[in-house]
Amino acid sequence: MKVLLLNGSPHSDGCTARALLEVETTLKQEGIETETVFVGGENVRGCLACGYCKRKGKCVISDIVNDLAVKFGEADGLIVGTPVYYAGSNGGVLALLDRLFYSTSFDKSMKVGACVLSSRRAGSTSAYDEINKYFTICGMPIASSTYWNEVHGYTKEDVEKDLEGLQTMRNLGRNMAFLIKSIALGKEKYGLPERERGAHTNFHDGL
Repeated sequence: MKVLLLNGSPHSDGCTARALLEVETTLKQEGIETETVFVGGENVRGCLACGYCKRKGKCVISDIVNDLAVKFGEADGLIVGTPVYYAGSNGGVLALLDRLFYSTSFDKSMKVGACVLSSRRAGSTSAYDEINKYFTICGMPIASSTYWNEVHGYTKEDVEKDLEGLQTMRNLGRNMAFLIKSIALGKEKYGLPERERGAHTNFHDGL
């Protein structure tokens, strides 16, 4: 069982990294393998809507997204960490997620998703909602905690003082490990839920 963690901050060892480290440490204690990838320093552009991925099975832009697609496919869970800018996520993270989720055709249902946010003061709940929508559209259960999955601070040292935030990260790690293990048992005993496909309502008739 493995969780892929993405650090979407441009600072590889800042507030977001400190929050992710707390979750990662807890996941390992719970017997879950982890891999953290620093994506915040990558030059990732948005989707071209060219349809190449539907024909070839990968994104036409040759960058870290195609590498992450393989790791995501093999993982049982995905955690996306991002700083909060103007009450939203890092724009590079959103560009990456747009392409990562759209260009991959493997079944994401029942992979467990979670976002981790870092903000100096406020704006985190709208970013929280922003990231979680990637999970819900794919049938991915979301791991929650005892508060929104966020830490506060301007520096990593500030985050060390956010005892509730770090506590929230540890509880997130435990909850995510429990979900992953429970889903694995459920798959073994019951299989995955049946999913319907094919109906696409476009309202082309003007109704």
